[in-house]
Amino acid sequence: MTTIPNTADSTAEPDPFDALRPRLFSIAYRMLGTRADAEDLVQDAWLRWRQNTDQAAVQSPEAWLVTVATRLAIDRLRALKVEREAYVGWWLPEPLVESERTPEAAAELASELSMALLWVLERLSAEERAAFLLRQVFDHDYDEIASLLGKTEAACRQMVHRASERVQQTRARFDVPRDAHRRVVEKFIRAAQSCDRDAIQALLSEHVELVGDGGGKVPSLSKVLHGAFRIANLFWVFGRRWGPHAVYQHALVNGEPGLLRYVDGKLESAMAVATDGEQIVGIYAVRNPDKLTHVPQSLYC
Repeated sequence: MTTIPNTADSTAEPDPFDALRPRLFSIAYRMLGTRADAEDLVQDAWLRWRQNTDQAAVQSPEAWLVTVATRLAIDRLRALKVEREAYVGWWLPEPLVESERTPEAAAELASELSMALLWVLERLSAEERAAFLLRQVFDHDYDEIASLLGKTEAACRQMVHRASERVQQTRARFDVPRDAHRRVVEKFIRAAQSCDRDAIQALLSEHVELVGDGGGKVPSLSKVLHGAFRIANLFWVFGRRWGPHAVYQHALVNGEPGLLRYVDGKLESAMAVATDGEQIVGIYAVRNPDKLTHVPQSLYC
């Protein structure tokens, strides 16, 4: 893997790429769903930027780089969709896990990165996903999106409209304060840790869904699980089996309060949690060890 050097130099003009690198990674991750693919794409965009011999003539480096990154992401996602058809079980994005961050930064990231949103976006075509993200997440004008995708403005408006409808139909959207979200997750952790089936079920919406991703590497759900009773029973059975050997720990998963589960001190899964502020409406459990390499592997590390 080629490493992108730090192009900043106190004696030279700052390279626009350095300031735009986080934005390019954001686009790439939201399109592709894994850290490695996103980093590879950003490196590819950097190489193309360095090979552009007339950078001074580029009126807007941001527009140039966003265009390159988005087009690369569309091409890469088309190839990945073919690969993911052979994936064992359900495919979830690689979770971005942090122990904590400032409330301001967490609030900024949550609506853009939530696992629930990325799970829905997996059902869109590559161009629909790009158009939706550029408009709804990165606030690009339709003329910019049309130029970037090589489509008419009308076509882009239609793509964003269709994508927005699918998002609304598939996932209830809630504007939940971060503190309320965290309180629900913490109550759930206490209920699951104490193996209290009634308390677990009370925290789950009637229409809650649980999606598991083991990638064929570890056992996981073969279908999406629905309903408070069934999901509560699953956590209760797990708690009965492992008892105090299973420990839940709060963490930020894709910018929102979620949890990590450890068994015998070793990481077993990372779970993103969607909530309406009172109950949990979705749990997205990543167990594929290939997607957990950036998560603390031991409970006390």
